[in-house]
Amino acid sequence: MKSTARYFYIWLAILVSLIFILEIRWFHLLQPLEMRLSDAMIAHHALHSQPDKDIVIVDIDERSLALMADSVGRWPWPRSLHAELIEGLERQQPQAIVFDVLFSDPDLTRPADDAYLAEVVHAQSNLYFPMLLLQGNEKGIPLAEFSDVLGISPGSDASADAMVSMVLPLPAMLESRKLGTHNVVADDDGVVRKYTIYNDVLGWKIPSLPSKLATELGYSLPTTPDIQLNWHGHALSYTRVSYADVYNDLQRSKPTRTNNEFTGKIIIIGATASGLHDVRATPVDGFYPGVEILATAIDNLKNANPLVLVNEKVILGFGVLLIEALGLIFIRCRSLLRIGITLGVVSGVSLGAGYCLLNLQYIFYVLTPLVFAWVYYLAAAFMEYLNERKARELAIATFGRFLDPRVVEALVARGETMQSMSGKSSEITVLFSDIRGFTTMSEHSTPEQIVAFLNTYFGAQSEAIFAHEGTLDKYIGDAIMAFWGAPVTQSDHALKAVAGALDMSERLDVFKQEHGEIAKDIEIGIGVHSGQAVVGFIGSENRQDYTAIGDTVNLSSRIEGLTKGIARVLVSQETRDLCLQQSGSVHCPFEFIDCGSHEVKGRAQPVRLFEPKRVRA
Repeated sequence: MKSTARYFYIWLAILVSLIFILEIRWFHLLQPLEMRLSDAMIAHHALHSQPDKDIVIVDIDERSLALMADSVGRWPWPRSLHAELIEGLERQQPQAIVFDVLFSDPDLTRPADDAYLAEVVHAQSNLYFPMLLLQGNEKGIPLAEFSDVLGISPGSDASADAMVSMVLPLPAMLESRKLGTHNVVADDDGVVRKYTIYNDVLGWKIPSLPSKLATELGYSLPTTPDIQLNWHGHALSYTRVSYADVYNDLQRSKPTRTNNEFTGKIIIIGATASGLHDVRATPVDGFYPGVEILATAIDNLKNANPLVLVNEKVILGFGVLLIEALGLIFIRCRSLLRIGITLGVVSGVSLGAGYCLLNLQYIFYVLTPLVFAWVYYLAAAFMEYLNERKARELAIATFGRFLDPRVVEALVARGETMQSMSGKSSEITVLFSDIRGFTTMSEHSTPEQIVAFLNTYFGAQSEAIFAHEGTLDKYIGDAIMAFWGAPVTQSDHALKAVAGALDMSERLDVFKQEHGEIAKDIEIGIGVHSGQAVVGFIGSENRQDYTAIGDTVNLSSRIEGLTKGIARVLVSQETRDLCLQQSGSVHCPFEFIDCGSHEVKGRAQPVRLFEPKRVRA
C-alpha cells in the first residue's frame, strides 16, 4: 500500500509538472487570471509610488475646452495658440517640450497659423513630436530614404526595400528630426501594460517618442523592444496645469504665475478631456489618459525604473520545485491538514514576495505555479481520501469480525489501521471457553443440525463477549477465545472479562432450556487469566488475524482445561487480584471462592485458581 502510494505521488508530481510546463510555454490558459492578479498588485503598488515631479502635463482638459471656446472656437484650435504657448514656455527654459498632439494635416483654412508654428519649431531645439505607425498596410514610405529624417537605424539584416505606412507630422516637425512613434498598444484583454521602445520593421528600428526623448537627453535605453510600465499613483497623478490657464497667463502683460514654473521640466502637452476620447484601460485605472501613459513611459526611462518580467525559466523552476516538494511531503507525511496549512502559508508568502518584488522592479507571475501546486494537493488529497475510505472499509470489515460494532466505530474514528495495531505488548485478560459433551451430541445429530447448533451457540456467547466490550479472537472448533484490554485500552479489563465469563455461563443455562433434548448434555468450561501478551495482526501476507500470543494465552487455555470437576468458570489469582485492584474504592462486584492450587502442564509452579460468583445485593 505504501509502495503504491509512493509511486502514485511521484508520477502525479511528474504529470502535474509536465502540464504546468506546457501551460507556461504554450497553453497560457491561466494567463488572464495571472494578469488580473498582477494588475491588482501593480495597482496597489502604484498607490505608494510618486510620479516624477519634473514631468509636467500642460493639460487640454475640460476646463480649457470650455474657456477657449468663446475666443478661438471648438477643438482643434488654431495652431498659432500652440506656437504662442511654445514661445511663452521656452522663456522659462524647460528641458523639453513633448507634444501628445498629432499635427498630421495642414490647416487649409489658416495657412498663416501653420507658418507661424513652423517658424517657432525651427527656432527651438527641444521640441518633440509624435508620429503614428500604421499596421497592415504594405504601401508607405521607403525607410532607407527617410531613415535620417525619421531617426531610424538599420539593423544588420535590414531590408533595403522596406516600406512602412506612417502618419507623419508637418514638414517643419519632420525637419526637426525629433520624432518618435506614439502607438499605445494594449494586450489581448485590452489593457495597456507595456510601452514600445522601438518597432522593428524588416530590420529597421523605428524609435518611439519616449525613447527618442531619452536618447536626446542622454538617458540609457533598455535593449528590449518594449518595457513593462511601472505606474506611479492613480490616474491624473502627474503634475498638471490647465492649458487655458497657462496660455491666458502668458497673454497678460504682467503674468501672475511664477516665472520659473517650468524651468528644467519635461513638459508634455496633451489632453485628458473625456470629450477627446484619449483614454485607455491600464492596471491602475480603467480610464487612464493617454497623455499620462506617455508621461509614465518617459518617467520610467528617465529614472531607469521600468518593471521587468521575471525570466520564464525562474517561474518554471519555482513551479516544478513546489510541485516536486509537495510530492516528497505527501510521501513522508499524510496529514492533509498540515500539508494544506503549509501550502497555504507558502502561497501567502509567495504572493507577498511577488508584491515585494515590485519594489525591486520585478513582475513575478506567481499565480500559475500556485494554482498547479494546489491542483497537485487536491489530486493527492483525493487519493488520500480514497485510500482512507478503503482503509476504513477494510478496518470495519476486519474489526467487525471480532469486535462489538460500537468499538469498531471508535477505532475507525481515531484512525486505527491494521498496520497501527500490529505487534503491541499489552496487559490483557484472556478467556478460553470450550464445550463438553459435544462429541456425544454430534453422534446423534446430522451435520446440518450440528452447524445450526454451533452457529446459534456461538451467536449467544459472542453477544455476551461484546456486551462486556470484549474482543472475540477466534473460534477453535467448538472453543472460543476472547480477550479484554486491546485493541481499546481498558482500565477494568479483568472486571469486564470476569463479568463476560459469568454472562456466558448464564446464557448457556438459557440456551439449554431453549434447545431441550439436543443440548441437555452440553456443558462448558471457561478459564480466565490476566497478564502481558503481544496483541496485533499476525499471519502471512495473504492472511492475517488479530490475535494475542504469549504465556498469558497459554495459561488461560490450561485453566479452562482444569475446570472439569471443579467449576464452570475458573480465574487465576492474577485475575482475581486485578479485579480487586480495579474495583478501587467501590466494592468488588464478585466474590472469589478459593479452589486451591493446581499443577499446570508446562509450568513449574502450581497455579492458584478461584471460582467467581456475583455478589448479590
